[in-house]
Amino acid sequence: MAAKKSAKNTVKKPAKTAAKKTAKRKMPAFTKPTEKTVRAFETATAGLSGIERRTMFGYPSVFLNGNMLSCIFQDRIMVRLSPADRELAAKTGARPFEPSPGRAMREYVELPAKVISNASDLRSWLERGRQFVATMPVKKRKA
Repeated sequence: MAAKKSAKNTVKKPAKTAAKKTAKRKMPAFTKPTEKTVRAFETATAGLSGIERRTMFGYPSVFLNGNMLSCIFQDRIMVRLSPADRELAAKTGARPFEPSPGRAMREYVELPAKVISNASDLRSWLERGRQFVATMPVKKRKA
């Protein structure tokens, strides 16, 4: 004789729900850099071979062969480095550059304040970045 199923033993499946919406990421507040940061950037990039000065994110930046090399963002300076140099920079306190939280820009690191405040250290990291960016294919500027 077959056993009767009671209503208590049946499991109801939950109704299908709409896909969860992901929250939009909040854009960062774009603040002006201090004069000290701008001066450090301008001094460190002066005379770098082959660079072109532009604006990125509304901040001063330098490009080499159409590829971004370094930029001020808010009151921070970021630089594009080779994988080996990114590892080395991390040992000085550099961290991946994130213009928006959780959105790191591959190949770029944010240099720590102690590097930015030391002209020769800052110039050294920009030179390393220039050497790396020089290996990249030339990009033509979009019209």
